[in-house]
Amino acid sequence: MMRAIHAAPHVRSCRAKAASATSPQLSRVEEWTGGKRLQTQVAEVAPGVTTIRSLDWDRDRFDIEFGLQNGTTYNSYVVRGGDKVALVDVSHEKFRDLYFEALHGVIDPKDIDYVVVNHTEPDHSGLVKDLVEMNPDVTVVGSKVAIMFLKELINKPFNNTVVKGGDELDLGGEHKLEFVMAPNLHWPDTILTFDHKNNLLYTCDVFGMHYCSDKVYDEELNELLPHYRFYYDCLMGPNAKSVLTALKRIRDLPYTTICNGHGPLLRYNVADLVDRYQKWSESIGKAGASVAVLYASDYGYSDRLSQILAKGIAKTGVAVEMVDLNTIDAQELAEVIPRSTGVAILAPPQTGPAHDMFGVVLSSVKSKQTFLIAESYGGDDEPVDSLFRSMVDLGLKPATEALRVKDTPNEGLYQLFEEVGTDMGQTITKKDSVQKMKTSMSPEVAKALGRISSGLYVVTAAHENVRSAMIASWVSQASFEPLGISIAVAKDRAIESFMQVGDSFVLNCLEEGKFAPIMKHFLKRFPAGADRFEGVNWVPASNGQTPILTDAVAFMECKVVSRMEVPDHWIVYAEVFDGSVSKPESRTAAHHRKVASYY
Repeated sequence: MMRAIHAAPHVRSCRAKAASATSPQLSRVEEWTGGKRLQTQVAEVAPGVTTIRSLDWDRDRFDIEFGLQNGTTYNSYVVRGGDKVALVDVSHEKFRDLYFEALHGVIDPKDIDYVVVNHTEPDHSGLVKDLVEMNPDVTVVGSKVAIMFLKELINKPFNNTVVKGGDELDLGGEHKLEFVMAPNLHWPDTILTFDHKNNLLYTCDVFGMHYCSDKVYDEELNELLPHYRFYYDCLMGPNAKSVLTALKRIRDLPYTTICNGHGPLLRYNVADLVDRYQKWSESIGKAGASVAVLYASDYGYSDRLSQILAKGIAKTGVAVEMVDLNTIDAQELAEVIPRSTGVAILAPPQTGPAHDMFGVVLSSVKSKQTFLIAESYGGDDEPVDSLFRSMVDLGLKPATEALRVKDTPNEGLYQLFEEVGTDMGQTITKKDSVQKMKTSMSPEVAKALGRISSGLYVVTAAHENVRSAMIASWVSQASFEPLGISIAVAKDRAIESFMQVGDSFVLNCLEEGKFAPIMKHFLKRFPAGADRFEGVNWVPASNGQTPILTDAVAFMECKVVSRMEVPDHWIVYAEVFDGSVSKPESRTAAHHRKVASYY
């Protein structure tokens, strides 16, 4: 039954100011730490709806997994009904002055009746406490989990309304907001909000991208697609099952514009971009193996580390099911665990609902399942050694030793967690992968295709002093002007995360007749997080980080321009912007195969 939320209309001395129907208005630019530029943009989206977009032009790091190339935005919306006014999401606290200046230009904060919080991460809810202090009469609207989180954030009583799927908030003048539950996209608190009057769907993180531009809408689809896909892979892909559930719930809503929380709003390519979520998620859902990733929301780094671990697992084609031990029902948990091929557990606190659920976990696991235990760095973690022993005693197979977090997580630790996730996924799929390679093509076709020869190279990349490398042979020149190359990178390669659009890398050419030692070094299986360059001679490239191998015949510094997806690889096209031949009399080593079903 749909539940409507009504409030009696009241007369104000100061109503919402009319949003300008002219071009979007940009604020002054403020500088944040390190000279990074902050700015706001105000634009009318529909009659009675104004967006305030906080433009974080130079942000080059977002939470854990994003190395941003084009900054990001935090989008907020003022929705004016006939009787009431709602503010949908707010902004990051770094925008406090700029955001409230922009908000005052649209409406007096004291005239806002509701703040709809679709998701409580600080980049969307960081200013809710400020707004409540400005306007103690405002009512905060969100899911049960969201309100629970906000009570801890605001830390004093405030008016609130918990909504469920199908509930409506009546703003008057036929202006109704309907709520859709969308847990785990990508936090358990997430809801979507549909505006019936204007056919707008407010989605916060869902259908977003980290891309900062003063263009309000998705005008340049080809430019946006790599960022849209990378965002999906990092945040939504590990929650593919929840994505499909949410898509089913919004299927019959007649939305024409998606008012997301990051990047340009979606107006010109809505059907295409929503369909991509559907196809990408269905593809992940077809995976034969799955891992349940168990974490405790709003505890230490549990949620962040679980997301990066899930990203690594998903790269191997293994489906991931995110499970928040603080909010999941015991019966649902007892169903999730047995149907999973593996279980990854971020240590819960020693007291509370997440801890209490661990008994259900132990009674639901099956012998021979693959498992992983990791610390959450929450200050009160259940000891990982005891968790590890409990799983071993029940006959489960460890993917690796328990992961310990000794200091505040940084780039290196996040890379370690992603690589451990990838290793876990590869362990689970190893037997099937070998069989698929053997049967993927006829023996004669495999022999014929194997006659395509190539060179031998080492691709090196780095980001914030975390380095990676791989042996590559599927490399070719791809263009004359500009000079460009293409490289095929397997989706489960650790270096794949370092080769997104805008990233730079170095292609090192191995020397004919002398490549064996260095090839042997980079072909060995490194433990997750290991220094792949220990014992290797190298000098830094022009960015001061990426290794150029001193034993290489030649090197090329390249920048990724685009990526094309094929079933098991990414075809990376990159422009070559620098390079040199260090051994003019030597040639690049050639690589010949007998069959094409292996590298």
